[in-house]
Amino acid sequence: MLHTILLTLLIIVALALIVVVLLQSGKSAGLSGAISGGAEQLFGKQKARGLDLILHNTTIVLAILFFALTIAVSYFDI
Repeated sequence: MLHTILLTLLIIVALALIVVVLLQSGKSAGLSGAISGGAEQLFGKQKARGLDLILHNTTIVLAILFFALTIAVSYFDI
């Protein structure tokens, strides 16, 4: 019973994580954006605001939930 509930929650969280990641806007395009994107995100002066901030925080929460539920499902799969 517990395994079924955890597995259902894991599927819902996985689908939500996919949707939230796909809704986020790309930071920059092309190879130059891929190279400088990390440095700009780390040292950039503009912080994310509005919808981008909400999606970013939601992605972090869903990723933590995903890993916790995955560990729980594997632990209770006895």
